[in-house]
Amino acid sequence: MKAGPRVQLVLIAAVFALPIVASVLAYLFVRPAPTANYGELLLPPALVTDVRFDRQGGASLSLRELAGQWILVTSDSGACPPTCIDKLLTLRQVRLALGRNASRVERVFVVDDGIAPGPEALAPFEGTVVASTPRGLVLSPGAGGDRGHIYLVDPHGNVMMRWPGEPDRKRMLKDLELLLKASQIG
Repeated sequence: MKAGPRVQLVLIAAVFALPIVASVLAYLFVRPAPTANYGELLLPPALVTDVRFDRQGGASLSLRELAGQWILVTSDSGACPPTCIDKLLTLRQVRLALGRNASRVERVFVVDDGIAPGPEALAPFEGTVVASTPRGLVLSPGAGGDRGHIYLVDPHGNVMMRWPGEPDRKRMLKDLELLLKASQIG
């Protein structure tokens, strides 16, 4: 028993239409699993600011000078209220928890209001680079100008991820461990 030419044409059309119909149905009804990362990936990544920050002792610093390392950046008032202390503590604890990879990560605290932080407030956070915004300069939102987030800058100088200002430290650590494991740079 032979199939007629019309039946053959319908079968050929069905073979080509079936993947399209299946993909549309999958798009409409199948939800993908959530991503593995806790932090928000910034797409496309933006270059870190090239603003020259003031440092204690009169030196200046550009975040681009720290190229070659992963950089955790947070900003807040130089008066360092409790939320600021919590962010600096998070940066310290997460970096220490990285173990042998800790040397690949630098911590930067950007003082965005011109108030010089007291040495007693920063004493527990030794090793954190403190950069002050030059007087009269207002930073655009992003790494160095956003008190509500902690940013990650990759070794190429791209701002590529951010976490909330009060992150879940374990999940933040997991993000960093995965990135450092997968990364061949920094």
